[in-house]
Amino acid sequence: MGVSKETCRTELRTAIRHLTDRCLFAASKWAAEQLVGIEQDPAKYPPSHTRLQRDCSSIRRRFRSTDEITATPVAGTSYVSSPLPEEESEDVDSDFYLLAKMYFNCREYRRAAHVLSDQPGKKALFLRCYALYLAGEKRKEEETIELEGPLGKSDAVNSELVSIERDLAAVRKNSSIDPFGLYLYGLVLKAKGNENLARTVLVESVNTYPWNWSAWLELQSLCTTIDTLNGLKLNNHWMKDFFLASTYHELRMHNESLAKYDYLQATFGCSNYIKAQIAKAQYSLREFELVEAIFEELLRIDPYRIDDMDMYSNVLYAKECFSGLSYLAHQVFMTDKYRPESCCIIGNYYSLKGLHEKSVMYFRRALKLDKKYLSAWTLMGHEYVEMKNTPAAVDAYRRAVDINPCDYRAWYGLGQAYEMMGMPYYALHYFKKSVFLQPGDSRLWIAMAHCYETDQLRMLEEAIKCYRRAANCNDREAIALHKLAKLHSELGQSQEAAFYYKKDLERMEDEEREGPNMVEALMFLAKYCRAQKRFEEAEVYCTRLLDYNGPEKETAKSLLQDIKLAQSSFP
Repeated sequence: MGVSKETCRTELRTAIRHLTDRCLFAASKWAAEQLVGIEQDPAKYPPSHTRLQRDCSSIRRRFRSTDEITATPVAGTSYVSSPLPEEESEDVDSDFYLLAKMYFNCREYRRAAHVLSDQPGKKALFLRCYALYLAGEKRKEEETIELEGPLGKSDAVNSELVSIERDLAAVRKNSSIDPFGLYLYGLVLKAKGNENLARTVLVESVNTYPWNWSAWLELQSLCTTIDTLNGLKLNNHWMKDFFLASTYHELRMHNESLAKYDYLQATFGCSNYIKAQIAKAQYSLREFELVEAIFEELLRIDPYRIDDMDMYSNVLYAKECFSGLSYLAHQVFMTDKYRPESCCIIGNYYSLKGLHEKSVMYFRRALKLDKKYLSAWTLMGHEYVEMKNTPAAVDAYRRAVDINPCDYRAWYGLGQAYEMMGMPYYALHYFKKSVFLQPGDSRLWIAMAHCYETDQLRMLEEAIKCYRRAANCNDREAIALHKLAKLHSELGQSQEAAFYYKKDLERMEDEEREGPNMVEALMFLAKYCRAQKRFEEAEVYCTRLLDYNGPEKETAKSLLQDIKLAQSSFP
């Protein structure tokens, strides 16, 4: 990486002090985790002093993504060095500022703001406005609960936004605003829907002070297209690489994201955050074995970690791993049962046990703790589908896409719900949205193909196109090849049908799978080869059918007699 480990350490240590001093706890926590993520020199520090970093180099070797990707950017990237800002002398030891900070830490936000109402300086201005912003958010939450409509929606707004915007716009105009004030100003502008100006202001903030990860995350939420991202005029600081890696993932550019993280690991080789982000990207690429291995390693290093563990529970759910999910649910319950992620993990556990009502109860609890917790809305929708409560499922999925229109699982869920209600045109519309967002997922193409096959549509050529896409997307359930064979056979296209039956048969042999699909493939190929006068091939398929007990055995016998007769009469 273009900067030394020591430079990153120095910058992060100072940043943690600045961020904590301004009560930006999420950003200071992130910075502290990256600080410990920089591997210590083992010659200087004995292993007992670096317990959180042990085995990190071996972990990195296991999860390196360079097999498939060339790490970017190339060596020799020049980074700008952002000067660490000096603290304002009048704020450093202000007794009023210290009192306000204590009130803030006790969540007495209006009280904190009141103490700072006549205090000069940029730090006092920031904390006063930030305290008011959080007081407004708290009141908005209370109003949402009090005024909630029948669908759980409310028009509550943060009443402090107008006055905060006015104060911060004034200080920005006369150039006496600091990067933290710019961050808060960007946050307020975004909340008021002024996205273009919010982007500009947040870019100003991160260019002046790049270590505030919360500012980068707000900027990321305003970059919904690659063009928007490429249009940002960002300084080339090493924090920009963290931002790009995360934003690439949100824009579904998973390989580019993995390449960036691989590059960052040269400096932050022990960062648990980076490991979790790699797991997220691999999860999107459906590399579940790798994701499971990374999360197992993370839990071993940091057994009380709850961040991102809901994704681990999704993997265990998909693999139907009861014991693993039970252990994880117990672990998070004992660590902090009132975290939305914990409720989500416990909800997944009950869902896997088939206790759908109990599962919904936990997803609802997650949403009481965080109304915008996307996974809970989507997973609750899935539970309602299982319970055949389609209207409730549709509502849950709609809430999910309101929060994040790029959540392909929620669009897919809407498609499923409308298909259950016998409305294939609506279902098709939602399936199309889901495959646009996640074109590499075979299940989505199969769902869309199934929709085209319904009695109302009967658009079999379109269904065939979808099944072809699914077959090319690593269709793990091996549904697509069999369906392609059946549909071509139905349309009288026997050559194409034979091609797909043969491919399906080869796959079943490789995976050592038996069953009705194999019998069907052998039967079709035997008849097809007989009709094509490829008697030897037909005989092989018939002989294999003799191993089965059922009507196919008798059919195979008569086919063999027919083949022998045809062979004798055919010169």
